[in-house]
Amino acid sequence: MALDSYFTPTKGGDTAFTVNPPKIKFGRGVINEVGSDAKALGMSRVALFTDPDVGKLAFVDKARESLEAAGMDVAVYDAVEVEPTDRSFKESTRFAAEGDFDGYISVGGGSVMDTCKAANLYATHPADLLAYVNAPIGEAKPVPGPLKPHIACPTTFGTASECTAMSIFDLLEMEVKTGLSNMHLRPSLGIIDPESLETLAPPVVAANGFDVFSHAIESLTAVPYTRRAAPEDPSQRPVYQGANPMSDLNCLEAIRLVGRNLVDAVNNPTPDLYEALAFSGMLAGIGFGNAGCHLPHAMSYAVAGLVRDYQPRGWPSNHPMVPHGISVIVNAPAVFRRTGPACPERHLKAAAAMGADITGADPDTAGDLLADRVAEMMQATGMPNGLGGVGYSEDDLDALTDRAFAQQRLTNMAPITVDKGVLRSLFEEGLRYW
Repeated sequence: MALDSYFTPTKGGDTAFTVNPPKIKFGRGVINEVGSDAKALGMSRVALFTDPDVGKLAFVDKARESLEAAGMDVAVYDAVEVEPTDRSFKESTRFAAEGDFDGYISVGGGSVMDTCKAANLYATHPADLLAYVNAPIGEAKPVPGPLKPHIACPTTFGTASECTAMSIFDLLEMEVKTGLSNMHLRPSLGIIDPESLETLAPPVVAANGFDVFSHAIESLTAVPYTRRAAPEDPSQRPVYQGANPMSDLNCLEAIRLVGRNLVDAVNNPTPDLYEALAFSGMLAGIGFGNAGCHLPHAMSYAVAGLVRDYQPRGWPSNHPMVPHGISVIVNAPAVFRRTGPACPERHLKAAAAMGADITGADPDTAGDLLADRVAEMMQATGMPNGLGGVGYSEDDLDALTDRAFAQQRLTNMAPITVDKGVLRSLFEEGLRYW
């Protein structure tokens, strides 16, 4: 395509990409309109999903009050696990199946929204858990049809689950994160109210911001859609289609907003900074929901799945965990140094958008410039120093590699060829950055 040489046609490659933007409502105070929105979607008996801690916040009370004022019969499910597991997915599905709901409302972070998506799916189209899970871990069976209406109301801004057709969880038996991916999982409406971010602890803001950045940079540097094999059936284009001109627009602006606002939002927050970051999360969600992520996210699932004793600051958790944004960003600088030569112009654009000085920069240094800027921002926001900062050492490299290699839906989106040797060296290089 003439818009960018990155999209030069290739033999057997696709010649088209699809755009399925989510329906979004954005603005301060819009949580108070959720009842009207639910009514417009035909809901009458709704399941309100949240987690035990978010459920105590006034933001959830506002949602429930709005729903009840609109005449909804509301049943609250507040047992969502942060960093959900196959066990918690099954428990929430049981609640959904027994409740005979005609609509779902999720109020919380990515864990809440992803759990609600899964419960809606398995209650509407019952199947064994692995039936719809991404291959090679699951069977990747197509979802038979539409789900019940779902309004997603995020209280964080990193995952952008309100924008996407994915749902992620920990598969405990295999000690790995995996997920579901199908267009029917995308919420009917996302309600993004920046006021919800005002209760977030600074480490949570930092992790969310780096998750937004990772979504955006991975989509920007993903293999272009023209290098993905053209589908025999046009209706079967995957959710993750590769970098494309539409996702580029969203992702570059998301990176710019993170680069300009994240450090201040962690250290000296104001409502305007929260609004900018909430908007960045929405933009990145639209971008990566269309293009797709690659290595930092593929590696993150192993980092989160094999955690032993890391207890993050700012998360109300009573068990070891590496929150998603942290599990992603501890891998990212090592990845950029490796992927930079594959698409240097894109790495340079991202580095500049993050605030790096690229004046007179040699394209050969693009990956290093971006990696150095990210590491600088990690330090400024109190992020762990690489994998070593969340409890891993050289002794863990093989186990991390094996689990990340299973994420081939993601590794195949990278702009470089990926095998176990590449993954192991990336994990090794990511043990420490400063």
